[in-house]
This record gives sequence, structure tokens and C-alpha cells, in this order.
Amino acid sequence: MPHDTSLIGTIVAGLGVAFLMGALAHRLRISPIAGYLLAGVLVGPFTPGFVADTGLALQLAEIGVILLMFGVGLHFSLKDLLSVRKIAVPGAILQIAVATALGMMLGLWLGWSIEGSAVFGLALSVASTVVLLRALQARDMVETEKGRIAVGWLIVEDLVMVLALVLLPAMFGGRGDEANGAGLLQSAAIVLLKVIGFGAFMFVVARRILPWVLHWVAHTGSRELFRLAVLAIALGVAFGAAVIFDVSFALGAFFAGMILGETPLSRRAAEETLPLRDAFAVLFFVSVGMLFDPKVLVEQPGPVLATVAIIVVGKSVAAFALVRAFGHTSQTALTVSASLAQIGEFSFILAGLGVGLKVLPETGRDLILAGALLSILFNPILFTLAVRRIRADSDPETDGDAAVMAAPAAPTVRTVLIGFGRVGSHIGGLVCGRGEQLTVIEDQKDMAAAARAAGATVIVGDATKESVLRQAGLDIASTLLIAIPEGVEAGAIVRRARAINPKLLIVARAHSDEEVNDLVRRGADHVVMAERETAARMAERALMMRG
Repeated sequence: MPHDTSLIGTIVAGLGVAFLMGALAHRLRISPIAGYLLAGVLVGPFTPGFVADTGLALQLAEIGVILLMFGVGLHFSLKDLLSVRKIAVPGAILQIAVATALGMMLGLWLGWSIEGSAVFGLALSVASTVVLLRALQARDMVETEKGRIAVGWLIVEDLVMVLALVLLPAMFGGRGDEANGAGLLQSAAIVLLKVIGFGAFMFVVARRILPWVLHWVAHTGSRELFRLAVLAIALGVAFGAAVIFDVSFALGAFFAGMILGETPLSRRAAEETLPLRDAFAVLFFVSVGMLFDPKVLVEQPGPVLATVAIIVVGKSVAAFALVRAFGHTSQTALTVSASLAQIGEFSFILAGLGVGLKVLPETGRDLILAGALLSILFNPILFTLAVRRIRADSDPETDGDAAVMAAPAAPTVRTVLIGFGRVGSHIGGLVCGRGEQLTVIEDQKDMAAAARAAGATVIVGDATKESVLRQAGLDIASTLLIAIPEGVEAGAIVRRARAINPKLLIVARAHSDEEVNDLVRRGADHVVMAERETAARMAERALMMRG
């Protein structure tokens, strides 16, 4: 009996080839994203062999975007969004204007119309949700000040793209040249009313219903039903937002996550959606690779390089300058600019709409896809280089902050704590609660302020720098507690700390056996892995109660 296997074939080919290429990328010590993109090229229509269904792949990728934005919403409260509005709103709008202008100049140089060049430039101005969030999550930066600015910036870009996707058909659709200024204003007003209506519905109605539903399901005790409820809420709200209010799937999912993020079940909801979110995020990268025709690299190398330069250099420079102009540090500016140096899903949608309306030539769509593929491929590398540059170069501003916030190191310094996040804040509370003197090294000003409020002496700076460690009095301290989650950074800190004070007791945090072995090899006296400690405490408690 014959069966239609397009969906199954697309999923199997996408995940299977992505696994092989991702494993190869891991073996070569490069980002697995590069392997996923190459997998898309291999199963796409422009290379010989099996060809997956591109339309189905794009829809599956959209599910990944929905789940990813839902997960971000769980950790990104309305308070956080409003806290960065002063930089995210004007910064994103100005950066979009700069990137659009650069794209228009390239389009006009290639002989396109003003309208087509404007659509091309607009497509180059918006970053990929998946790529940006993957880069931030890989470094535990989503909940930091830098992460909040980057995500807030991204949300503003998405809102601008929603407006553009509604206005373009009004300008160049059936009415064509008959569209006038009054019609444009009317379309913009309708879009604004829809967004406001969706926001009002979510915060007035859904804010009461969704948490109640999730709590009711949690009380049933069924993990399967709870997972199903979370997925139904994420996908259902996203779909309803797009169908009823004409806003993007991503924006709808983000609001749904933000509503549930205010409940005590937010962490559990995030954990339940993680495996499916990762799987569909992989399909997103595969779908991008499927759209790419490698011939464009040979036939139009100049325009391709110019497009990539606008995305990687032009946008980054504009974002860096804007973040610095708003008074933030070079570290924050570099993080935000590097995370935005790519384009993704909204660019593809805008390019397809432009070609469908006969505004953007097909050559423009090919250049957008080439720019997206290459920028996504290079973005993890650029992000890593930016982070290394931050740590390698001395930042006078950071040193100045340390001088203002921290008291001079005194001979009585006994314990130094690195990181005042979720784990570090608990450690700091215990140490300060015993009346011991504690010095905290933290590079995030909001967390540094929390540490200072808890009674600790605070050094605002990068703990991987020897000068910052010495400023914290590590040479006369007795104990160093490393509470940051990044294993590579922790290893560098352990090595420098051991060189400064060979007698120092170093206790670090790890998430895998490999990190434990690396930290011990570099000089840590004791490494705590959460899973092991939990198992040990549970077994110990059981034996005590039984005895």
C-alpha cells in the first residue's frame, strides 16, 4: 500500500544527515551549526542525491523558532523587557536604518529599483532568533544584562519586520501604484491595533487562564500530561497569534512564555520543552542550508562578499557604536554586536514576499540566502573571537568600576567568590550569614549590586584576568569558590589562581566528567558536580533515617 512519506523523509533526512555532519564538525572542533547547514545543502534541491521537501522543512523549522522563543519568554519577564527599552527600542530602530541604507546602496549599485533595494536592505537588517539565542544560551548569557539587551533588541527587530510584512502587500500588492500615504497610514494603524490587541489579550485574559491550566495539570501528577500542556500552550498561542492577530509565531510564543515565566512552574516548563526545542532548532539550520544554491558563490562572488560585509561588519559596527553611545561598556557592546552579526528566518520570509510581489529580483533572494548561510556559519566564530578579545584586552572602564565599588583589599580577606548568579548568590548568602568576610568578583553590574547588598566586597571585572584576581586579594586569601557555569573560563581562572597563591583552597563547579577532570588537572582541590552531590546527599539522608 503506497504511503506519502514526504514529512517522514524530510525529518529522517534532515536529522540523520545533520547528525553525521554535526559529529564531523565536533570532531574537527568547529561549531556543529556548520555541520547542520552543510547537511541542508546536501539534502537540498541544488545538490545531487536525495532531495527533501523544502516547504515542509521550513514549516518544521518554524516550530523550532516557536519553541525557542517560548523558552526565552519563560526566562525573560516583562520587567526585564522594560528595563532595556531605553536602549533596545532606539538602538534596534537606528541599526535597522543603517543596515537598510547599506543594503539599498548595494542594490542600487547592482541596478535594482529603489523599492527592491529597500526590501533587500531591510532583509539584511534583522538577526536570526535561533542563532542569537543559541549563542547566548551556550554561554549562559540570556539572563544577564548583555543577554537582556540583545534579546530585547531582537524583539524590537521582530516587531518592525511584522510591520514591514503587512505594509509591503499594501504598497506593492493588488492596488500597486494606487497605494498612497493615507493607505499606508491606515495599514500601519491596523497593524498597531492588532499588536496592541494581542498584548492586551495576553496580559488581561491569558495571564489568568494559562497559569491556572498549567497548575491544574501539574497537580494531576502526570509528567506526560504536563509536557503536553506546555507544548499545547506554546504552539497554540503562537498559532492563534498569527491567525487571529496577524503577528508572528515567534512573538506569540514569546508572550506565552513570558506569561508562564511568572509562575513557579516556569523552570519545569523550560526543562520539558528543551529536547524538542533542540531537535527542531537543528531542522531550522538544515532548512536554511536547503535554500542555498552553491553556484551563487562562483557566479557572483563580489555581491556575495558585499552582502556578507553588510551583515557581519556594517550591522556589528552600527550596533557597537549605538550600545556605547547609550553609555554601556565595551564588553556589552561587543556581545550585542557579535550576536546580531547574522540574518535568518525573517530575512527569508521578507525575501520571498519581495520576489512574490515582483519588487525584489530573484538575484536579491539568492544573495540574501548566501549572506544568511555564511553569516550563520561565521557567527559562532565571531562570537567566540569577540569574547576572547574582551578577556584579552584590559578594559579601563571595568577597572574604574572596580575602584569605585570595591574597598581596597585588606589582610583579613579570607574567601573570594567568582560569580554571583543563581549558585553564587546562595553561596554568598551562606558565607556572609556566618559573619565571614567575602570578596565577590562579578562582571555583571546588576549581579554585582546584589552581591554588595548582601554585604560582600565587590570587584566588577573579568575574573580570567590576573590583575582582577590580585585586586580581589587572592594572594592572601585562604579559599577561592568558583560558581560560574562556564567550564573553559573556570579552567583559566583555576590556573591563574594557583599560580598567584599555591596554598589556596580552590573549590569549583562543573557540569560533566570532562570538566571535572580538566579543573582538577589545572589545580582545583575539589570540584562539585550537581548530579553527584545530589545523589550523595539523598543516599546519606536515606541511610540516616533508616539507621
